[in-house]
Amino acid sequence: MTSLSDYRPRSQLVLPEHRVERARFPAVDAHAHLGRWLSDWVGRDGQWLVPDVSTWLDDMDRYGVRAFVNLDGRWGAELEANLDRFDRAFPGRIATFCHVDWSALARPGQADQLVTGLAASAAAGAAGLKVWKDLGLHVRDHRGELVLPDDPRLFDLWSAAGDLGVPVWWHVADPVAFFEPVDERNEYLEMLAGRPAWSYAGGAFPRFHRLIDAMEAVVAAHPSTTFVAVHGGNYAENLGWVSRMLDTYPNLHIDIAARVAQLGRQPRATRALLVAHPDRVLFGCDEIPSTGESYPIHFRFLETADECFPHSLDDPPSFGRWTISGLHLPDDTLANIYAGNALRLLPRLSVEET
Repeated sequence: MTSLSDYRPRSQLVLPEHRVERARFPAVDAHAHLGRWLSDWVGRDGQWLVPDVSTWLDDMDRYGVRAFVNLDGRWGAELEANLDRFDRAFPGRIATFCHVDWSALARPGQADQLVTGLAASAAAGAAGLKVWKDLGLHVRDHRGELVLPDDPRLFDLWSAAGDLGVPVWWHVADPVAFFEPVDERNEYLEMLAGRPAWSYAGGAFPRFHRLIDAMEAVVAAHPSTTFVAVHGGNYAENLGWVSRMLDTYPNLHIDIAARVAQLGRQPRATRALLVAHPDRVLFGCDEIPSTGESYPIHFRFLETADECFPHSLDDPPSFGRWTISGLHLPDDTLANIYAGNALRLLPRLSVEET
């Protein structure tokens, strides 16, 4: 008898299949990790996630992906190293974002250093600001208390991003299931059982909706600052909520990075959202390290009407044991999502052949 953990059912459906090796239009991957910040997470021990940038760009050209947003810039010397390696060496191809050093909040009365740091990073050449989920889940102030995204001490930071013309790519919260008990009802039980540190269930962390509400409060209070709520608007399980946010706040955009599994299991709702907001959605994969292996799945998802196909090359798929269906988006919507929207927000990038 086979154990349930070894169960790998094979669908017997006979359906059209289209492998899409190259994006229909030149693309910008607006959610890439190219630096050193996350290298330890994938066993690279502080090394660059892209060892040979020129060769890697040639490889990405074969997929039709011409430009990238590098979210790993950090600040200070590390930002300069990223800018030298990517933006300055390959102008138009890569735009590096900075972070801010939240440790300033651990010192009384030093929150203004966040604005100072952002201004310095923008002056150095950072194209945008990446805000990660550590804000709200891990960052603590000098009293040892968690700092939530709508904390008044951060008001000047969000305003400064707008004043400096620095768009904010914001990862506010992980999937809803990560905040629920890790039990037989959790749709990510396998993933969370293998990675218990990814679970935010219990009283030590804010609830999912507290974080999402905080994001809305910030977006609403700073209409002159451009925000990109990454990972399907940070709430890919509820596209009605995402649609309301896009309808309400013209300064808000979303990307699809690392949420093809969630979006592809509700293809009609996803297609309706993207067609209704063609100028507010960005293409991105969040593949770490960035090899391009997942691009054909993303292209098939966006471009074809295929049904019931895998959302991952993993077996079993880490982001849920289900299949997805394609969106078959119209060309004008595709062109905007693949590149047009990112180029408008980050005009230093280009998808033109040189």
